Formats: sequence, C-alpha cells, structure tokens
Amino acid sequence: MLSRVADSLYWINRYVERAENISRFVEVSEAMALDCPPGSAEPWLPLIDASGDRELFDRLYPGGGPPQVVEFLVHCPDNPNSIVSCILMARENTRQIRDVITTEMWEQINGLYWTLVENDSFWDQPPQEQLREIRRGCQLFYGITDATLSRDLSWQFSRLGRLIERADKTTRILDVKYFLLLPSPEEVGGVLDELQWISLLRCAGAYQMFRQSSQQAICPRAVADFLLLDPAFPRSVRYCLERIHETLRIVGGQRLPGTPDALECLSGLTLARWSYTHIDALIADGLHEAIDDLQGDLNSLHDLIHARYFVSSSPVGAPPVASPPSGDTGQAGATAAASPPGPASLPTSPVSSSTPACAPA
Repeated sequence: MLSRVADSLYWINRYVERAENISRFVEVSEAMALDCPPGSAEPWLPLIDASGDRELFDRLYPGGGPPQVVEFLVHCPDNPNSIVSCILMARENTRQIRDVITTEMWEQINGLYWTLVENDSFWDQPPQEQLREIRRGCQLFYGITDATLSRDLSWQFSRLGRLIERADKTTRILDVKYFLLLPSPEEVGGVLDELQWISLLRCAGAYQMFRQSSQQAICPRAVADFLLLDPAFPRSVRYCLERIHETLRIVGGQRLPGTPDALECLSGLTLARWSYTHIDALIADGLHEAIDDLQGDLNSLHDLIHARYFVSSSPVGAPPVASPPSGDTGQAGATAAASPPGPASLPTSPVSSSTPACAPA
C-alpha cells in the first residue's frame, strides 16, 4: 500500500469521527441548555476547550456567546475542526483514493458533503435535526466501511484513525467537563449535578450502556470509570487502546521476537497503564494529570505512526492529498488541501496543567 493512500484512509476516518463527535457534543449541549437554570454551569464554551480551539475562537468571535459557539463548531470555514471543514477534508481525501475504497463509501461521504454545502433546505431545519442527520450520516459511513471494505491494510488504517480520534475526544470531553461542570460545591449530588453528568454520558453516546453495566448512581467517579476503563464499551479509552494495539500488530506484520521499537513500546505501555489500574488510584493521583499524560501518549502514538507509515515522497505527477489540519494552528482547510501530506499533531490538552481540580465552571 502506498503511504499516501494509508495516510488518506487514516485521516478520512479521523475527520468523520471528529465531525460525528462534534455534532453529538453540540446536540447534547443544546438540549442541556434548555434545562439549566440561570447562573448554572454554562455548557457552551467548554465545547471550545474540548476541541482545543479556544484561542482561534476568541480571535474570530471576541466575546462570542452560544450562537457564535455553534457557528464556529458547525459552519465556520476558518475553523479547520468545524463539522463542515472536517467533512470537506474527508471528502477531498476520499476523492483522491477512489480506486482503493468502495463505491458505497465514496457515495456516502460525497452525498453528506453536498448536503452540507449545497442543500439550503437542510439548514432550514431545526438545529437538533441538522445535527442528528450529520451524526447519522457519519455513522452510516462507518457502517458502510465495515460492511464493504475488505479486512486488509485499507481497513486496518481506517480503523486506526477512527480509534485514535475517538480515544482523544473521549478524554477531552471528560477532562473539560470533570473540572468545569458545577458552579458551586454545594450543588454536588443535586439534580443539576446529575443532569450535567447525564449530559456528559450522552456526549459520549454512553448513557444507556452506562445504565446497563453499572448499578452505581450517576456520579463523577462512576462516569469516569466507565468512560476510561470499561473493557467492553466501544468509546471507552481502554477499549480504544486495546483495539489500537491490536491494529498496530496486524499492520506491522508478524515480527520475530526481539527488542520492541518505539511504536511497539509506547502502544504496549499505554495499554498496560490503562488496563491494570483502578479509578480510585487515578483520582487519588490526579485524574486531570492522568488524562493529560494519556493525551500526550496519543499525540506521540500519532507522531510515531506518521513517521513509520506516512512519511514518503509522493510519486511524480501524483495529485496532492489533503493534509490534516492541526487543532491548534487554525490552518484553513483550503490551505491544507493545496499541499502534499505532511506531519500533523493532535491538539494539546484543552485544560492547562495549572487548572485547579476544583475550578468551577
């Protein structure tokens, strides 16, 4: 497989996963905003923190409120991580490797793209319906990929991109919400507290599975345990890390026993750390610090994967493949699409290391 094809497959799935996550985050926050009394934890700006784009948002929308947050996350062409920008970049990568993917995959992502950029009636719907259709369109792309793409290297790189993006977004939304949910300690354990933690579970598509798997009350400890360490839920960090490790072993082939390289070491050690730990130990040592370290490991995994599999000179005459925008740089999608693929990094942690664990929203 050509490096540029593997690179495109990896980033197609990262972009689609990112768009699907953002659509769910905004959809849940809109519903939550209707239930929150005045003066309670405001559900909008933490979404910007979770995406790692606060600096760009403040520059584009100084003093922006909820309408500007939704515009920035859904439509804004200057935000490379907006839903429309992600689908545009996914579609551009897909267009250039149509001979590798299936026709059904191309038709789905192409149809979703044109729905967002050309279908005015789509944007006339209520916001909840818009976001629901985007989310379903992304999920349909996953299903079509899994149903029609052979389980060869193409599918493995597709799954790898989806899993790394999913683990990153799960940790980000938990990291931000864990410290910014409540306006005052007095409300811990109250109705508003439970409502906000339910919204967090719904942001991760985890509410019903949490209820089925856990007999505990909805509280920060139980929610963090489920989203980070549950071995069966497909959006939990532990599940994603297990599948990432498994995929890297398949992609790397059957290696002879010997000294593991940097990618094998990091993948194995990260999986071990999050498979053989307890939520109480993570909280006691600092949950934010543990999540911050994990996001650093995910960044490093991405860099090592990129260095091993994606860095190569493009064949003469080969069309450029859209590069992934960095979540921190604010690079526009049009600029990225005009250049060959290059190294990219995940956004850094949305909550700085100096943020106190008890910081109110």
